[in-house]
Amino acid sequence: MITISLCMIVKNEEDTIARCLDSVKDLVDEIIIVDTGSTDKTKEIVSQYTDHILDFQWIDDFAAARNFAFKNAKMDYIFWLDADDVLMEDDCKKFLKLKETLDTTIDSVTMHYNLTIDDKGKVITSLRRNRLVKRKNNFQWYGPVHEYLEVSGNILHSEVAVTHCSVHQDSDRNLLIYENRLKQGEQFSPRDLFYFANELLEHDKLEDAIKYYKQFLSTNNGWVEDYISACGRLAECYYAIGDHENELHFILKSFEYDSPRADFCCRLGYRFLHNNHPYQALFWYKLATQLEKPTDNLGMINHACWTWLPHLQLCVCYSQIGKHALAYEHNEIAREYLPDHPSILHNKHYLENILE
Repeated sequence: MITISLCMIVKNEEDTIARCLDSVKDLVDEIIIVDTGSTDKTKEIVSQYTDHILDFQWIDDFAAARNFAFKNAKMDYIFWLDADDVLMEDDCKKFLKLKETLDTTIDSVTMHYNLTIDDKGKVITSLRRNRLVKRKNNFQWYGPVHEYLEVSGNILHSEVAVTHCSVHQDSDRNLLIYENRLKQGEQFSPRDLFYFANELLEHDKLEDAIKYYKQFLSTNNGWVEDYISACGRLAECYYAIGDHENELHFILKSFEYDSPRADFCCRLGYRFLHNNHPYQALFWYKLATQLEKPTDNLGMINHACWTWLPHLQLCVCYSQIGKHALAYEHNEIAREYLPDHPSILHNKHYLENILE
């Protein structure tokens, strides 16, 4: 059985760090915590779990801090988390099984990263990340902010999930790092352009976000999943400012990078339904239900668009054109995913009265 080092970088995480470490303390063989300047009780809490607490002077560089943490690992593999991440009980069992059975020829293991979940525990959005890597390969982190771990070799896509459970509102930290780098005249990489645009969008700076998303798309040497995501976010920006011509342009542009994704089909369906064109909307919502949800794609997945949402919208479309039996059928499919959703229950009672 392999041994595992947990490596984390933290700063002022007293509200979440115990929850995180409680969830994984029995899964790993050592815990290494790199503190980048906590002024709260983070170190005091962490000391209850490990003696490997190291200080790292913060230099506005997440990759540097993570690489420092990785250099201090001693076990066969390195597992990394953020302080507001947890492993749920079922995922702990999957993790232990993975640890017991992992073939040592594996260089990196990807795991699901559940970014948002609803109050019933259903995953809303997720992606995959390389979470468990062979220490002797000396894989490195890159990027001062929104850093990424560059891996190669034999990669296993596991079914273990890490769940993000943030209790803090996003700060201006990342945006300020990017803005300071710009002031210093730094030439941004395609990845930096994309993530800078994301930060601008999250801070409601829509015009600036549009500018940098477009710069990113013009580079032609970024990650295809980021290009697709940028198209979606540009469509979101243009919808917000009422420019529906450009909204449509960037929805359709996403098809240049790969076959249609369910979330873009739903965007088109909504556009046509909103403009009182239910037959055109039907086409796109139907297509969304026929697509196969990716299982090993590292990009972002909006699970609603691949499951219940297009069926709920097909219910609306069919109801508008008087095909109530089909409307009821799709509402029932949506109800299999979300049995307590108020809109679905309303549709059920409404359509049952009509059909009776």
